[in-house]
Amino acid sequence: MRIAFPLGAIALALAAPTLVATSTQLIAQSAPQNPGVKDKSRVVAGTYATDPSHTLIVWQVDHLGFSKYRGIFGDIAGTLKIDPANLAASSVDVSIPIASVTTASAGLTGHLLKAGADGAKPDFFGPAPASARFVSTAVHLDDDGDEAKITGNLTLNGITRPVTLDAEFHGAGMHPMMKKETIGFSAEAKIKRSEFGINYGLPFVSDEVELDISAEFIKQ
Repeated sequence: MRIAFPLGAIALALAAPTLVATSTQLIAQSAPQNPGVKDKSRVVAGTYATDPSHTLIVWQVDHLGFSKYRGIFGDIAGTLKIDPANLAASSVDVSIPIASVTTASAGLTGHLLKAGADGAKPDFFGPAPASARFVSTAVHLDDDGDEAKITGNLTLNGITRPVTLDAEFHGAGMHPMMKKETIGFSAEAKIKRSEFGINYGLPFVSDEVELDISAEFIKQ
């Protein structure tokens, strides 16, 4: 018995791989793409300012050995100077408004900003704390230039100490709303709050404070 195959079906079967590949390419081309990409070639030299709405520091302490408790500093303002031809010469200078600290508990947030009783020293920052400030002193890049150790001086609670940030390049590109070149980074650091004169609750609330930083900078 002879089985006949229509020519149209044979042609379609032969063309199917090409049609699938073409369809995949069209879908990929039409899918929305993030404007920021982890591509160092997109970094444009210049002076950048933080986007305070999308720059924050999450801090974390150990509470009584039962949990890791977190809070946030936001509205961070500052500048980044960067040149992709000489990344090691980059510098950053940012100000962190301690008065804007927030936690998931209104009571705890209030305690952080509460005045000391009868004129005594506050347990934490007090009702009108000065902003903290980090000023870099050196940038040490890894081999591929995506990560760096940023050393600098952190002034907090009126005390200045050296701090090192482990920073990672997150992405760069044209900001779709601002229509300006934008760069994003993440960073981590650890400090001891006792070194900045904040001793309340030691050792039950940990001396070590972990910092998790997310920062966006917009070209000026």
